[in-house]
Amino acid sequence: MLIDYDMPLWRPPSEADSFIVQATLGCSFNRCSFCAMYRTKSFVIRPLAQVQAEIQAMARAHSGVSRVFLADGDALASPVEHLSAILQALRAAFPRLERVSSYALPANLLKKSVEELRQLRDGGLALLYYGIETGSADLLKRITKGATPEAMAAGLDKAKAAGLKVSATVILGLGGRAYWREHIDGTADLVNRLELDYLSTLQLMIDPSLREEFERKFREPFQPQDDRALLLEQARLIERLDPPAPLVFRSNHASNALALAGVLPRDRAALLAQLELALAGGARLRPEWLRGY
Repeated sequence: MLIDYDMPLWRPPSEADSFIVQATLGCSFNRCSFCAMYRTKSFVIRPLAQVQAEIQAMARAHSGVSRVFLADGDALASPVEHLSAILQALRAAFPRLERVSSYALPANLLKKSVEELRQLRDGGLALLYYGIETGSADLLKRITKGATPEAMAAGLDKAKAAGLKVSATVILGLGGRAYWREHIDGTADLVNRLELDYLSTLQLMIDPSLREEFERKFREPFQPQDDRALLLEQARLIERLDPPAPLVFRSNHASNALALAGVLPRDRAALLAQLELALAGGARLRPEWLRGY
């Protein structure tokens, strides 16, 4: 391996062909009860000299890099000057560079001004991956997301004003059997307030190491949804989404039982028809053993 990565290493599915730069390690929040991605790590902003050295090493071996993903889960927590220096190093090292992306936590966008976010956009940061998870204020507390719908809307509005593209995710099944309607309706309400570029669904999959914590913080017994109920959640979400601008919609993440792709609101009827076919048993669902994060 050319780069000695600090494992585990996570990136969005669409960044499979990107050069991954670990600008930070771990996650500065790291308390979401559904997420085990960085529980084995302490949050660290890596020294700039180390990051720059890795960029130079990659450039010597593969100068044709066109896409870069800034890991781990919280690169945007770094100071603007630090990130700007990394972006500058990337531009200098890779003449064919087209896009730099990273995850973004709610706090990241709230703590930075529009001007600071615009500075990063001008430096080459183009796309943020943002976990909305749910638009229900109650469920956000139950999963210890550390954000409210209003705070997420405020931060995402900043990103839009700065010219950054946003790919957001929501998690089907997060409300269980008891709160699935509140989950879906609150999520649709929040998304309809935002001008997102991409929206994807994942299906809830709790790592066994977090099961007790998740159920304890949920504050009552959690009854998970089965595949049929999750398809109904998906249908209710698509029915209620009325974004202010065309929204690229996907459910092709490996955790989903049914892969969907379209643009809302244009393809609403076609997406709902696919879900209706699946609910009637006319479409093959992804086997559970093939699902994962």
